[in-house]
Amino acid sequence: MKSLSGKRIVAIVVVCSMLLIPAAANAGLADIITLITTITSTLENSIGTVLGGIQMLNTTVHNFRQQVLFPVTLINQAKAFVGQVRAQFSTLAGQIHAIEISSATLVTPQQLESLLRHGQSGGLAQIKPAFDKLYTPLPLPSDAPPGDRNLMDADDAMAVGSLKTAVISDQATAQMLGVADGIEQQVATAAPGSAPMLTAQAQVANLQNQAMLQRMLAAELRQEATRLAHSNTLRKRSAEATRQLRDHMQQILTRP
Repeated sequence: MKSLSGKRIVAIVVVCSMLLIPAAANAGLADIITLITTITSTLENSIGTVLGGIQMLNTTVHNFRQQVLFPVTLINQAKAFVGQVRAQFSTLAGQIHAIEISSATLVTPQQLESLLRHGQSGGLAQIKPAFDKLYTPLPLPSDAPPGDRNLMDADDAMAVGSLKTAVISDQATAQMLGVADGIEQQVATAAPGSAPMLTAQAQVANLQNQAMLQRMLAAELRQEATRLAHSNTLRKRSAEATRQLRDHMQQILTRP
């Protein structure tokens, strides 16, 4: 700022001197020196005071930003805290994800369990064949009444649908963890004033996570509704069997 002010003063002195050259040509050396001294004094006292005030204002604004709006000390403390938290929990999280949780020991259950724990939507088409192989397919029409086959088909469909939703949820969870890790890394190196942008990213990720939770809740509600419908169907069958038994008993008792 001081360098800029000095250049401005020199430029103004040069311009004024050039404008006064015709008059100075007829004046003596002492008059020229007096004129230049007057111009320089005016620039230093009047314009220099204004430029000094502008510099003081810029310094005040700069200090206000660093000490009040974006305190550098507190920002560095926050960054250091984020780094410590990441270093403390990243290792533990990695150990948790590395835990082997597969427990099936036979070949057929292992195949289905591997598909369910893989957490990749690309293998969804393989879940139904593996499910039927483990839990056996529907019986033939000659081996079970139509009502029983309908119930078994509905139960299998809802079970497979819920398993597929769980796989998609695992994949979405892994993606959300990656987004959260990325936001943490940005926070550790973020510049002052970028907090609103990071907050917006976190809010978007939170909305996506909430949407996936709602989807899982809907799948759970459908599964529960199917279970209740299955139980209610059994009660209806029991009532129908009781009615048929009552009709048969009345026929027997009314025989001559």
